[in-house]
Amino acid sequence: QVELVESGGGLVQAGGSLRLSCAVSGRTSNTYDMAWFRQAPGKEREFVAAISWSGSRTYYADSVKGRFTISRDNAWNTVYLQMNTLKPEDTAVYYCAARYRSGALSPSAFNYWGQGTQVTVSS
Repeated sequence: QVELVESGGGLVQAGGSLRLSCAVSGRTSNTYDMAWFRQAPGKEREFVAAISWSGSRTYYADSVKGRFTISRDNAWNTVYLQMNTLKPEDTAVYYCAARYRSGALSPSAFNYWGQGTQVTVSS
């Protein structure tokens, strides 16, 4: 079993920055791909960014490419999402997710989820 706990969300003005963190505990000896998803009110959960176990491969949604950066520190079992130049449309609950087998960048391909952290961007 793997437990994920997100932190770092909050209220920020458009153009500002936030850094989300995801602490991983439990069976951390396994190798997991990690990802961030987000879900706005009334919308489906959508992919934001993903990173391979080694950190050598990263993937981003077109809507965040060039503004967000995903990274991981395996020594501290933590994954980060640095979000710059935030826009009101980035407002959502952000979820950290993990999987032990590669697959599509969709919610159904991830095995473990955190509870989410709210990010609100004001205009």
